[in-house]
Amino acid sequence: MSNGDVFLGEIIGTAILILFGAGVVAAVVLNYSKAKDAGWVVIAFGWGFGVLAGAYTAAPLSGGHLNPAVTLGIAIDTGDWDQVHIYIAGQLVGAVLGAVLCWLVYYAQFQANAEEDKAQPTLGIFSTAPAIRNPVANLITEIIATVGLVLPILAFGLTEGLGTSGTTVLIVAFLVVGIGLSLGGPTGYAINPARDLGPRITHALLPIPNKGTSDWGYAWIPVVGPLIGGALSGVIFNAAF
Repeated sequence: MSNGDVFLGEIIGTAILILFGAGVVAAVVLNYSKAKDAGWVVIAFGWGFGVLAGAYTAAPLSGGHLNPAVTLGIAIDTGDWDQVHIYIAGQLVGAVLGAVLCWLVYYAQFQANAEEDKAQPTLGIFSTAPAIRNPVANLITEIIATVGLVLPILAFGLTEGLGTSGTTVLIVAFLVVGIGLSLGGPTGYAINPARDLGPRITHALLPIPNKGTSDWGYAWIPVVGPLIGGALSGVIFNAAF
């Protein structure tokens, strides 16, 4: 795959991922949305479908990593680092673009939220935040949850039937839903540095009325934790398989 194809594929795929993922959170939490208060299960499936749509779209161009932790785990497993920076750059650009698209889709709801007597902070639509702020516990959660994503993805590559049938992405999408339902409670399951950092940057820059803080003091955890988890997955996979 050429550098241009990888860069473009990761931009498009990650933008779709974030459009669906941030979009489902906006649908559930913003006032005057028809999906208001639909709940955590809806959010988990929305993110899973975002992975499904984004990865299948990007796959012909880049393989559809959509996640620096996945890219890092694959690089450690294969020893091929030549295009790692291209993948990560595309993922970050795509995450920013997807967050902007989500804002445009829900523009009227964001404006209406600002007009409420008690406007809701909007960062949770774009990025993660812990239920209990404990940096060590939050970091451990993100590391473990990311291993729960990347290690199975690496192992799926050993099952020839999945690749031949083209269902690997579908299985990964359900894996993401499962992580959200089982492991998402403590931190909101970033499990993807680009997924959290790109939209957080977008939140900081967009003219969203009464948007609240972008919480940069926490921002390193959903970046460092998934990167550690992705690296550990590559090491474990090499050692065990």
